[in-house]
Amino acid sequence: MEAENGKFIFGVVKVGERGQIVIPKEAREVYGINAGDSLLVLGDSKGMAVVKTEIFQDKIDEMLGGN
Repeated sequence: MEAENGKFIFGVVKVGERGQIVIPKEAREVYGINAGDSLLVLGDSKGMAVVKTEIFQDKIDEMLGGN
């Protein structure tokens, strides 16, 4: 479900016994996440975020003067 300003609510997921979660299909489609993709887990005292590693690599390349 898309909220205002391009923000989304994808629902609630449960953490399995091995610490795994399932990313909802709609979220995977919106963010182009596919099987085998690498994700970076970031966090602070308020919560955490999951980001495709290629996004960070692209930003690092830009900062260092690459493509």
